[in-house]
Amino acid sequence: MATRTRRSQRRTEALSRERIVEAAVELLDAAGEGGLTFRALTERLATGPGAIYWHVANKSELLDAVTDAVVAAALAIEPAEPAEPAEPAESAEPAESAEPSESADSPQEKIRAVALGLFDAIDEHPWLAAQLTAQLSRSPWGSVTPRIFESIGRQVRALGGTEGSQFTAASALVHYILGAAGQNAANGRGPGPDVDRGEFLDAASRAWQELDPDDYPFTRAVAEQMREHDDREQFLAGIDLVLTGITARHLSGGAAGASPVS
Repeated sequence: MATRTRRSQRRTEALSRERIVEAAVELLDAAGEGGLTFRALTERLATGPGAIYWHVANKSELLDAVTDAVVAAALAIEPAEPAEPAEPAESAEPAESAEPSESADSPQEKIRAVALGLFDAIDEHPWLAAQLTAQLSRSPWGSVTPRIFESIGRQVRALGGTEGSQFTAASALVHYILGAAGQNAANGRGPGPDVDRGEFLDAASRAWQELDPDDYPFTRAVAEQMREHDDREQFLAGIDLVLTGITARHLSGGAAGASPVS
């Protein structure tokens, strides 16, 4: 009886929703959305389709669950709530003035951590960018869009400003993060698995240098940067540019802007 119970428990664990999602991620990573079929899933899990349908109704629901699980893991590095500013301590002597600096616990650093978490997740799972785009446009009321927007928005709120300017700032950051990370993932897949990245960028750089100087003066001037740039560093530099703009303009009372899902 004990042996039968242990076998039953192992079957239940193998067919849990979490295990199904884990197997679906493995299939998506290996073969993309086209490779995720219920037949392939049943083979990987060594079970029947009925057991899977008990947990997920269809492929669309499964893709939503998989996307949510990967995003949740990527955002796990972000603390639940920014700390409240501490009251200044009373002192008999006037405090020395100091230039403001960003600590590891600052909203800016937390935004960078969230951004890198999503960047790395999209880079690791090439199918994720398309799923995020679909979910943000198709079902902004689902779990993924609020999860991402909240992770950024909490830190934007900690920076101050009006609700309208905070909405604009959070929207700009979400658009940049997902757009830049998705483009980076697409660039990585574009040349093909057998193409060396350095050689590919070198070829692109040479092609830019050969453009007509009258029509493309800027592109020719930065061609060498194409050859030498680091995608992750460039992504973070973009985050810093957006944060600088947010601090300088939007959080000083700017107007509300576009929706994060427009």
